[in-house]
This record gives sequence, C-alpha cells and structure tokens, in this order.
Amino acid sequence: MQGAEYQALAMRTNDKKSTDRLLDKINDLKIGNRGEDTPEIELGGVLNAALGLSGEVGEFNDIIKKWIFHEKQLDIDHAKKEAGDICWYLAMLCESFGWSLDEIMQINIDKLKARYPEGFDTYKANHRQAGDV
Repeated sequence: MQGAEYQALAMRTNDKKSTDRLLDKINDLKIGNRGEDTPEIELGGVLNAALGLSGEVGEFNDIIKKWIFHEKQLDIDHAKKEAGDICWYLAMLCESFGWSLDEIMQINIDKLKARYPEGFDTYKANHRQAGDV
C-alpha cells in the first residue's frame, strides 16, 4: 500500500467537521451551554494544557528512552524539570476546568485504594471490575 492510498482510505472516516465542532463548543461555552453542574470552562486553557501535557510527557519519555536505549547518562536535573513542567500543565488543566488539584489527587488515591486495597496486584491490574476506570 502506498501513502496516498492509505490516506484516501483512512480519510473515509474523517467527516472534516473538526473545526465546526470546535467552534460549536466555543460558542456553547460563550453562551453558557455547559449543563447545570458544569463549572465555567476555559477551553483555550484546556487545549493548551492537553497539548502541553503531551509535549512535556514526550520530553520526559525521551530522557528515559535515551538513558535506557541510547546508554546515555540519566540527566536527573533535566528529568526533574520536565516533571515540573508536567505538573504545571496539570495545574493549568485543573484551573481551566475549574477543578481543585487537591480533589483530583484525592480522587486518584481513592480509586487506587479501592482497586488495590492491599497494594498493587498484577492479577487485579489485568482483571479489573466492570466500570473501573
């Protein structure tokens, strides 16, 4: 298969309405169509945070990849800085959604305690209960 053929076949599933959906979401947020229980959302911040998280996690992963597979010295200071950048974008995500970082951390700990009450277990990790996200 050539790239052009793949592109044509793959794009059969692209309705080319992504920009329309984005603009619709922006308009919904501007006029307050969020739903009763949804706080005000800063969509630009959500997108910036989501893309920023992807980029920073990629940079962190690149440090780890080079350490393991390129046999480079692990640059701890650089890794810490990238971890800090990941934290910054997570804080931005929370701010943009109107969430509390404290609440998000507690939700995660509660989920882990329920999933692994005695600590991590590979069987439980591979056989999660229905609805356990």
